[in-house]
Parts: sequence; C-alpha cells; structure tokens
Amino acid sequence: MPQRPIELYYWPTPNGHKITIMLEECGLPYAIEPVNIGRGDQFKPEFLAISPNNRMPAIVDPDGPGGQPISVFESGAILQYLGRKTGRFYPSGERERVAVEEWLYWQMANLGPNAGNAHHFRNYAPEKVPYGIDRFTNEVNRLYGVMNLRLADRPYLAGEYSIADMAAYPWVRPYKNQGQDIAEFPNLEQWYQRMRERPAVARGVKAGEELRSEAYNLATDKDAQKVLFGQRARKG
Repeated sequence: MPQRPIELYYWPTPNGHKITIMLEECGLPYAIEPVNIGRGDQFKPEFLAISPNNRMPAIVDPDGPGGQPISVFESGAILQYLGRKTGRFYPSGERERVAVEEWLYWQMANLGPNAGNAHHFRNYAPEKVPYGIDRFTNEVNRLYGVMNLRLADRPYLAGEYSIADMAAYPWVRPYKNQGQDIAEFPNLEQWYQRMRERPAVARGVKAGEELRSEAYNLATDKDAQKVLFGQRARKG
C-alpha cells in the first residue's frame, strides 16, 4: 500500500528546515501545512492539539505505529521518530546512537537557543542592549569553536552523517546574522560546505520557499514582534 504523506506543520525557519531536510534525505512523502508564526497561526486550537508548546514544527504521521496516526512535536523528537521509522541517519548500535544523541541534544540545548538569542539581540530587539549582544555573540562563537574541535578528525558530528548534522546545519547557515566569521573555524567551514552540497539538504532548505512571500520583516513589523516576543502563560 502506498505510504500516505506525513503532514508537516511548518514555517521556513531553522527548526522547520531540520525536518524538511530529514524528510528529503529519507525520501518520505510529505505535505506542508503552513504555520505563519508571525501572524499567530501557532495559537490556533487545531495546532495546539498536536503542539501544546505553540511552536512549530510538528508532524502528523498517518502511518504511525500499528498503522495508526501519531503526532509528534519538538524538532529533536521528530528527527528521532523519523530516524526510528526509516532506520536511517539514527543508528541502532548503542555507542553510535549515544554519539548522535549527544550532539542532537547539544544543538537543542546550546546552539539553537544561543544562536536564537544572538539573532534577537543583534537584529530584533527594539533597543540595542550591549550586554545581551556581547553575551550571546560570544557564546555562539564558543559553540562554533566546540564544533570546530569536534570536526577536526571526522567529517560529521557523530562520525557518520546523522540527524545531529541535520539539526545543527540550519542554525549555522545564518552565521553572519549571529556576528560570526565562519572562516575562523576551518573544520566547521568544511563541514558546512559538505552539508550545502548534499542535494537533499538543498531541497530541504528550499521547501516552502513560496511562503517567504508572506513573511514579515521581524526587525520592523511591530505586530509580528507582539506575536513572537514577550509571550506569557495561556490561561485555560
């Protein structure tokens, strides 16, 4: 029986690109369901039903375990799920899997949040806060150094190409917006070029490109800033 498309709730951001890259690498059929995060789509009840943290990406796999649909939110969890589903880019051997998970969780806990904060303070904050700019620009620089050392004797973060690389690459792509010069990190730069040259990576980054015409200039769009920044707890 033909595999039904995975529903991908998506907007073209680094976290969204992680999943399109993996889907393209695995050759899985998928259908993009746009979630315009600058216009508040992430707060719609039907999206919150599958992503209670009101963050994209999320997926619904109609051919989940036991042939029943399953929804998954959080980009790292989605990558692991797809890796288990396909048996690709997420090894089954314990030592190899631990290495992949170390670098996947490193991206989720370190590279992504700190790069995001560097973007915020450097490009989007309504006031220039020198401490915030320096704090996160320097931390991203440190993290790039960690990757550079790791890649000194291996082509990819866990040795073989894996979901750890798919998670990290979209957050390195906008290195200039993070105040970084990738040429300072030769091993990282070579890894970056290897990633760019993978056809599935290029397709994953391009996926949903037409949505960018609906995008907003986050540096100047006050309505989008209100939606994305300064959120507090939802009541009920």
